[in-house]
Amino acid sequence: MAKEDDGYKVVSDNRQARYQYEILETYEAGIQLQGTEVKSIREGRANLRDGFALVRGGEAWLMNVHVSPHESAGQFFQHDPRRNRKLLLHRKEINKLIGKLEQQGLTLVPLKLYLKRGKVKVSLGLGRGKKLYDKRETLKGRQAKREIERALKQY
Repeated sequence: MAKEDDGYKVVSDNRQARYQYEILETYEAGIQLQGTEVKSIREGRANLRDGFALVRGGEAWLMNVHVSPHESAGQFFQHDPRRNRKLLLHRKEINKLIGKLEQQGLTLVPLKLYLKRGKVKVSLGLGRGKKLYDKRETLKGRQAKREIERALKQY
């Protein structure tokens, strides 16, 4: 039997999302893509920074994620870099997300875009926006942790 992380390659990581949101739960979803989009993602030419996900009409959509056009494909076959892409989730997961997004005022943000056994997947985080003082607290904690590690390294 193959290992769990076999064929796992992170293509794009949204580090800004963990700074701006407190992530409560994570979900893994497939993405409905066109051929040139898959080629561009395999080359690592995707950006999740401004992306977000919505649930509309019983379907989940990935919005505002930039996937650069593939260089060697002709103009006719090219895709729109910021087009809306359908997320492939189970019906139970979508219903669960609808309830949490509407009732609790949470946001669905993409955290990672990766290849898993040849398929393009996205890791979605169900998050609550951090206030300014929460962000400062996070930075202070990181800085204190760094200083502790430096002190331990010296001794």
